[in-house]
Amino acid sequence: MKIHDNIEMIDLGLYLKNYKTLIISDLHIGLEESLNKRGVLIPRFQFEDFLNKLKLIFNKVKVDRVILNGDLKHEFGEISQQEQKNILRLFDFLNDKEVIIIKGNHDPILFPIAEKRNMKLVESYNLDDITILHGDKILVNLGKILIIGHEHPAILLKKGIRTEKYSCFLKGKWKNKTLIVIPSFNLLTHGTDVLDILSERLLSPFLDNIDNYEVFIVEPNEKEISKTLYFGKIKDIRKL
Repeated sequence: MKIHDNIEMIDLGLYLKNYKTLIISDLHIGLEESLNKRGVLIPRFQFEDFLNKLKLIFNKVKVDRVILNGDLKHEFGEISQQEQKNILRLFDFLNDKEVIIIKGNHDPILFPIAEKRNMKLVESYNLDDITILHGDKILVNLGKILIIGHEHPAILLKKGIRTEKYSCFLKGKWKNKTLIVIPSFNLLTHGTDVLDILSERLLSPFLDNIDNYEVFIVEPNEKEISKTLYFGKIKDIRKL
């Protein structure tokens, strides 16, 4: 589904058709190991899910460039065994693509891993009038279209006593620019419920009043590319 001119949502990523570029954000590789250390027993299957999803996407669209838009790893102050092993596996899996790594707030010590495959970290990346950045801080020299991650936007839907949280894309305006927010590529990291949030609790400084932002929900599917559904503006959904 298209979210902007020549920009399509594909599963939990964005595809820039004119540039044959896939953008994915907030993989948080190593999250399961971190949770296991704290006594939360989570099976370590997420990384294989990442690779399977990427295979499905690559079979669907032509991808020459992959932009990893921040928070590739999970731990702040250390490099866990799971992080190093699986991040290197991801780099090797993408070895026939151009890979751009944008530094997120969870990536202060990602450099030693990236260096093993001669990869560089950048604060942002521009494709003509499009700027891709993680979204944890505001940078200068931004394009007319901004693509960020960081927030892990999601929406909590209720039906009777049942509630279910869905990852979602957001599209709105920041100053005079179009702003697109990508969900986390990791289904364990559903984040901000955009229907029940005070502006001061939003993580990204790019997000303030989001009432007029449009919501695109991702319906999860493990075996196929997940479908995206347009849900309207946040202010209208809140009235339902």
